[in-house]
Amino acid sequence: MKRIIEQSFAVPYTYPVIFSQNIFDEGDDTLAGLLDNGKGGKAYFVIDSGVAVAHPSLLEQIKEYADAHAAQFKLCAEPLIVPGGEASKNDPQYYEKIVEATHLYGIDRHSYIVAIGGGAVLDMVGFAAAISHRGIRLIRIPTTVLSQNDSAVGVKNGINSFGKKNYLGTFAPPFAVLNDFNFLQTLDERDWRSGISEAIKVALIKDLDFFEWIEDHAISLANREMEPMQELIVRCAQMHLDHIAGKDPFEMGSSRPLDFGHWAAHKMEHLSGYEIRHGEAVAMGIALDSTYSYLKGMISEEELQRIVSVISRLGFHLYNEVLSGDMLLKGLEEFREHLGGELTIMLLSKLGLGKEVHEMDQTLIVAAVEKLKAFQADRLITN
Repeated sequence: MKRIIEQSFAVPYTYPVIFSQNIFDEGDDTLAGLLDNGKGGKAYFVIDSGVAVAHPSLLEQIKEYADAHAAQFKLCAEPLIVPGGEASKNDPQYYEKIVEATHLYGIDRHSYIVAIGGGAVLDMVGFAAAISHRGIRLIRIPTTVLSQNDSAVGVKNGINSFGKKNYLGTFAPPFAVLNDFNFLQTLDERDWRSGISEAIKVALIKDLDFFEWIEDHAISLANREMEPMQELIVRCAQMHLDHIAGKDPFEMGSSRPLDFGHWAAHKMEHLSGYEIRHGEAVAMGIALDSTYSYLKGMISEEELQRIVSVISRLGFHLYNEVLSGDMLLKGLEEFREHLGGELTIMLLSKLGLGKEVHEMDQTLIVAAVEKLKAFQADRLITN
């Protein structure tokens, strides 16, 4: 006898992405409202060490905020401080400490883990929360441009393993995302700039008007003007959320359009020992795939010049020595393997419109790298 029983079901996901300031002021109940489960929510905070140093009063603010809102939630333990950047994702001891804390402090599926930091820390904490009790409620408080406009608003979590970025990970939507623009004021120049590359990426493949807006505001953004940066973050975050609401939020297929420029970026990060930051690598990856698109006859020379010009005016490099060499090309296969199925790479058919391809000419990749090297040399001479 042969029987097949099938079941299908749909689970709706809803979570707010909030843009605010001064979220730990005692009179602001936004965070307290999120942590209030009706029974006095239990909260465990994990904080990026770079944020803790840049905001030395943050720990005391959190404690005072919790005391002021004791009827809504309580701290179950002292906040955990973890290294910022890829160090938190490269060493398994950090996510293991969070998993251990869920055991020690009775953090269950009706409790909350609150992650404060850049995208790498949020990735790691999200992974720990997702695998503990099959999913503990996670509130992300991103503190960089890159995390506020891109990584924190999405549904992915992960850590690095086997020398590969995000090899271990989960798809687990957050309970909420709470952006506080005040955290951006203490970013160094590299972290301020890095997140803009994700906005360039999504604009180039989806929205010409947004790309032209970035062109018009490139100098203001590079000069750390807060108003255009806030506008960029909100617009970019909205476009990422719109994409998540589409047909394949958990990436069951081989298409991942929002990874335009990322196949090379992930490999560059690893080859540099993560000295190149993610946003910096994405900027070079965008420049590389745009140049490849030009060499394939997909976009015009004028369109390519506009792309490399805006990337340069924002202060990004177009070329790094890790782009040259055979190891970069291995990133293509690793990218295919990470997605499964056939290789799928997003290129450009024109500004504001991406086009997926399923193969890349390695000779043209090398030629594109050499063209970027020349572009970079020209800009160094000009400046």
